[in-house]
Amino acid sequence: MFPRSVESATSQVQQSVEIAIENTASGSSGDALVGIDDVQKSLNRSRASVYRYTNTDTRNLNPPFNPRKLNPEYRSDQKDPLLFHPNEVARFAKDVLRIKEVTVEVLNSPSTATQQMLGAILEELKGIRTHLESVSDSPADLASHRDRKDRPAA
Repeated sequence: MFPRSVESATSQVQQSVEIAIENTASGSSGDALVGIDDVQKSLNRSRASVYRYTNTDTRNLNPPFNPRKLNPEYRSDQKDPLLFHPNEVARFAKDVLRIKEVTVEVLNSPSTATQQMLGAILEELKGIRTHLESVSDSPADLASHRDRKDRPAA
């Protein structure tokens, strides 16, 4: 363990932290979680020290909140990766590491082919909906169209 003066000098050197999150989902940015690598980069700490800070327990998959530790999001399986909410990382940096300036920034990632395809499908569905809403035929008119003789039999 470092003497108290070395710890305070370390925290004075690193006075700001930026937590950058790539928002790959088209939904709200509040759902974006960061992995252990992103936490390591943003806190400028080694992977081992981030694991040491993390609130984990081998006997309990989701231990109770610990204000002195970095608390991961809930996991359903021991093999699930550790994910952290950006606000939790910011809280940990301010309260525990005593970093004065902490910024959480959500970045939009470039759209992928899948996202472009989903956008095109959404636009097509919107067009179909508008067309269906603009059709003024009532159910009685549709029944008369069904009995038309000029339509070929299936």
